[in-house]
Amino acid sequence: MTVSYWKPGTPVVYRGVWRRKLWWATGVTAVQDGPELTALYCPAGTPEKMPAERLSPRDLLSTEQVELVDRTWADTDVLLLTAPGAAHAVYAMWEEGQTSLRCWYVDLQAPLRRTTMGFDTRDHLLDVVISPDRSEWWWKDEDEFEEAVAIGVFSADEARAIREEGDRVVGLLEADESPFRDGWETWSPPTGWEIPAFPENWDRLEDVG
Repeated sequence: MTVSYWKPGTPVVYRGVWRRKLWWATGVTAVQDGPELTALYCPAGTPEKMPAERLSPRDLLSTEQVELVDRTWADTDVLLLTAPGAAHAVYAMWEEGQTSLRCWYVDLQAPLRRTTMGFDTRDHLLDVVISPDRSEWWWKDEDEFEEAVAIGVFSADEARAIREEGDRVVGLLEADESPFRDGWETWSPPTGWEIPAFPENWDRLEDVG
């Protein structure tokens, strides 16, 4: 099947979708998109559609639609890096204005699914935070993840696979493999890139599970 890749500088929509429900959405700009890597940029000031209240793991089992409200991403400029089929994304997170790297952040999630407006994924709740110099790392949101497993959001096998994916990324970190060795921490957006806006029908669900 032929894949249509997004050209650098193209504004697209990045969304969280699960059980045919939209959980969040944000505008991003394509930095690189190809058979080996997708890179997306989200600077501070980017508009988002987020739940009106912070969701709990139990909310993931609800059959009700999620109320999304307008918010603005703040404090950090984020570059998202993920390979096709990878069940995670690595974020390089700078202080607003690209002054210094705050951290590397590993979001464990379903592999990106391409849509006509951008990409959809499904968050797996568990994350990994890595210090700016990559000398330390630690799990994040383990309590929410364990609660989600306990109430059946994830099966035991799914939970094991999610943790193994986190361990695999830590292995890449410790072996100085991509994307950590590729110099992305020195990347900056081209002059003239604007804050991405939401297109019409940003909330339309296509063939999603």
